[in-house]
Parts: sequence; C-alpha cells; structure tokens
Amino acid sequence: MKKILIANRGEIALRIIKTCKQMGIETVAVFSDADSSMPFVKAADYSYRIGEAPVNKSYLNMDEIIKIALQEKVDGIHPGYGLLSENSQFSSKVQKSGIKFIGPSSETIEKMGDKINARKLMKEAGVPIVPGSVNGVKTLQEAQKLAKDIGYPIMLKASGGGGGIGMVRCEDEQALNQHYESTKNRSKAYFGSEDVFIEKCIDCARHIEVQIVGDQYGDIIHLYERNCSVQRRNQKVIEEAPSPNLSKSTQKEMYAAALKAARAVKYENAGTVEFIVDNDENFYFLEMNTRLQVEHPVTEMLTNIDLVKWQILIAQGEKLPLSQAEIDMRGHAIELRIYAEDPKTFYPSPGLITQLSWGEVEGVRIDAGYSEGLQVTPFYDPMLAKCIIFAADRDSCILKAKEFLLKTSIEGIKTNIPYLIQVLDDHNFQSGQYTTELVNKMRA
Repeated sequence: MKKILIANRGEIALRIIKTCKQMGIETVAVFSDADSSMPFVKAADYSYRIGEAPVNKSYLNMDEIIKIALQEKVDGIHPGYGLLSENSQFSSKVQKSGIKFIGPSSETIEKMGDKINARKLMKEAGVPIVPGSVNGVKTLQEAQKLAKDIGYPIMLKASGGGGGIGMVRCEDEQALNQHYESTKNRSKAYFGSEDVFIEKCIDCARHIEVQIVGDQYGDIIHLYERNCSVQRRNQKVIEEAPSPNLSKSTQKEMYAAALKAARAVKYENAGTVEFIVDNDENFYFLEMNTRLQVEHPVTEMLTNIDLVKWQILIAQGEKLPLSQAEIDMRGHAIELRIYAEDPKTFYPSPGLITQLSWGEVEGVRIDAGYSEGLQVTPFYDPMLAKCIIFAADRDSCILKAKEFLLKTSIEGIKTNIPYLIQVLDDHNFQSGQYTTELVNKMRA
C-alpha cells in the first residue's frame, strides 16, 4: 500500500499516521468542522473536510468518505476504532469500491456485530457463553420468564450494542419491567434493531480479553490477554497486562477458547475476544471486537509488536510476520485513559485546554489526540489521551503510573486524573484482587 485514508479522528488517527510514516505510506485524513485545528489533521499528508460537527454529518458519512478515498486513489481505508470500524455495510462498500478495508471481512463483522448471533456461533463452536437467552426476547412476558429461570440480577442487552451502550442491569422483575421497552427503543435508535437479549449477571467478575490476529491463509495466533476490569458506566478506564492473579492454566484455556472463537468465523486481521471471569476462574464469552481496540498499546508494549503495521501487512495479503512460538511477553504495562470529565460524576467536561504538560517519566508512551490551546467539544468521546506505562513488574508499573499522573498538569477543563490516582492507591487494585465492581466499592 502506498496511500491510506483514515476514517477516524483524534488520537487513533494520529496513531495510524505514525505507523504509516514509518512504513513510507502516505495518509489522507478526513475531519469535521469541529476538528479542523486538531493535530491529526496537520499530521496527515492530505486532509479533507468531511462535514459538520455531528458524527452523522461527518465521520459516519460513508459515501463522502469513499468519494474522497477514490478521488485520492488510496489503496486502503483504516477505520480505527468506534465510528464505522464495526459497520459491515461500510466495510462492504469500501471493498466494492475497489479499496482494501483494513480489518476483517464484512461477513465476519456482521456475524459478530449481532450479539445474539455471536452467542449462537460461539455456543456451536464450543466456546463457553454466559447463561441466558440463545435467541432474542420478543416480549416482556418472555423476558420475565427467562429472567426468573436464570435468576436475578440479569443484564438486559441490545443485540447490536457495544461500548457500554444499550445494556442495563436489572436487580428484580420491577427493574426489568421498567427498562424493557426503553432498552428496545434505545437499541432501535442507536443500532437500527430493537432486538434485545438477557444474560445472567456474573457478580464480582473480571473483564479479561485476548488479543488475536489472523491472516488470509488460515493462520490465527493470540498475543496474550489484557485485564480491563476498571470501568465506569460499563466503559474501561484502566487496562493492564498481564492480568494479575490469573492462574497459568486459566490463561492457557482462555487463549485456546479465543483461538477457537476466531477460527469459527475464519477471522482475518486484528481483533479481540472478550471474556467475563468469575471468582472460581470460570470464564464466559462476552463478545468479539472486530477491530483494533483502544487498549491495543498495552499489548504492543509487552510484545514489541506494532499491531497497526500488522493490520496493514495482512490487508496487503501478507502472512503473519511471526508464529505463535516466536511471540514472547515481558514486563508489565498499564494504560490510563485520560478523559475530559468530572472525576466524581464522570460527566464530560468540554472546554478550552489552557495548559497541558505531560509528566516526564521514563517508560511512558503517550498517545494524545489534543494539545494545549485546543477546544474539547461536546460532539465526541471526551478522551484526551491514552498513557501507557511500562515497567519490569506490576508494583513498579503502578508506582511509575502514579508518579506520571502527579507530574501531569492539565488546566482549563476537568479531567479524571484525580480518580485514576485514587484507583492506583486503592488496596484492591494494588493487590490485583479487583473486579468490575471496583468503582462502586470506591464510591460506597
């Protein structure tokens, strides 16, 4: 590939541009009116206005993006994460236009994007799934019966959901009655389908995911796991690898299950298989993310592998650069997501960044989307940067992460840095004995 269009924005657009420059590939950026002064726009070789600030008038405008790609005669389109990255219609349109979509096939995206269908496929493949409905629940009465059978609390989920959107915890039948119709309506509004399903709530659980990569020749490998259990509003804010307090035997079983899941859909390119793990280390399939994850730098830090480069090589038709036996993991890595948000309420805090100074600490990678003097608008996810800390061991990594945050200064907007420091200081996190309930316990 000689030229790639990046159908995304912010830090992930900059991240892809960095690898493209190293590979001698020209880049084309698309931007909205709200993003005209953003660093990724200036970093690309070519930049085009795509539309007004709202995503449906800019970054979700498939036809305009493909029109610019054809005009620029690009060889590939990289979707990053979020936005159109898991849109099978977009992937299909890109391929039909004669341009390579840097990701899995549209068929795979469609299969795994529908959570009900994905659960069926995984069950057939022998991958353990969370107890719940095999098909979608069509009526409130059906939902009530199923919930009673599997036992409360349950999770009511949109089949097309993701990123914490379209999922509601129901403690009892009264909560299910209250949220059933609104969840169906939200599912229809956000994902174009009102299909919902029910899963048993696995309390005191860990959220652990396995990075997988496959090529066009049927070879699929894993790049170990990441623990993503520090979450607010069902969205991750801290990820780390390797996962603390996870037995070697469970690790191996999870890797095997992730590879089984990937082979079931003949997976190509980079992806992630997400699991929920209970107190007894029983694990269950949650979903497959058919794209590059926000937290992919954690894996890159431990394996010294550039996943974006691998994505491009695989899209070009090349084989996996390394075999499973050639991949090794060393040290420990923690990713901190820095958000423009109130550290207590977690509400977004848009505004002008009047001062920004990152802590000068050795062994820290900063994937930032904003710089000093820029406006954080209310139109997009308020993540300012991902800061990835590497050290020889977990204890050293935690100390270095806290030192970095204490030396970082951001003014003009609120950020979640005080909250991140609080997590790093928490004894449950430090012991590695934390679950997805950590935030709730800290706020109790």
